[in-house]
Amino acid sequence: MPSAPPNPASIDFAALNLLRVVHELGSFTAAAEKLNVNQSAVSYTIAKLRACFQDPLFVREGGQQVATERCEDILARSLQMLGMLDEMLQPDAFEPAQAQQNVTIACNYYERVLLIPGIISAIRRQAPGMTVKVISSLGDGHLRLLRREADVLIGPFARAESGFHSRRLYSEEYACLMDAAHPSAEARLDAASYLSLNHVLIDYGAGWQSAYLRELEAAGHRLLPTITAPSPAGLGTLISGSDLVATIPRRLGERNFEELKVTDCPFPGAFDVSLVWAAHTNASAMHRWLRDLIWTACRG
Repeated sequence: MPSAPPNPASIDFAALNLLRVVHELGSFTAAAEKLNVNQSAVSYTIAKLRACFQDPLFVREGGQQVATERCEDILARSLQMLGMLDEMLQPDAFEPAQAQQNVTIACNYYERVLLIPGIISAIRRQAPGMTVKVISSLGDGHLRLLRREADVLIGPFARAESGFHSRRLYSEEYACLMDAAHPSAEARLDAASYLSLNHVLIDYGAGWQSAYLRELEAAGHRLLPTITAPSPAGLGTLISGSDLVATIPRRLGERNFEELKVTDCPFPGAFDVSLVWAAHTNASAMHRWLRDLIWTACRG
């Protein structure tokens, strides 16, 4: 006999929002604290949803409440509805000088070095009561936006599909970074001479491939690195006084490794650095202010 479908009368926005918070925090206790309710209220609502959807929704693993596949599917389908509710609840005006909110920015090393200092300085000037959290975006920054783990995403991550908006901040390209005394420091590199160098490859992980590597491979070449590193951090010390060459975004090389030589790369892999946000924050006055502030800070 087929199981009965969920009873819509048992589901409301508050219950779905509670489900979202438990999913985000991995804890009934933490969810109760965030929502300012008793833990028994959280347990009761989850029990009601379990009966409604005929699924455990969460199972306890490693001290955390881990969502089932059914729970993940329910949340994915309800995010748009919850986002619409969030928009309706947003105030019509936002006063930065009186604001006490926290904003979370997802980005990676490049943005943390070049852009985040200016953004935080601008936030501190306009909204001294606000706090800022910077988290790594890796390869799942868009998922962090949908899960409300981040307010905005900054980097080479523009998205065209529904559910996201993006604004191009500026164009960037890759360049070669080497010691000033390197034999190729004053040379104009072609593909053959570039490929013959001793390369430091920055492998960011999470399936990410830099644009210059895609361009290089599209031309039928393969880069064989001498050294592979997970981040440009410490690159100056590694390259200084050596015959090593790294290919990194030009602005990062020019502004963060002033003691080294930056030269043109035969595979520049041009890309855009963009500001990305989820549709559920598009109408929020606070988020509009934040996006305009980031745009100005990064373009200045």
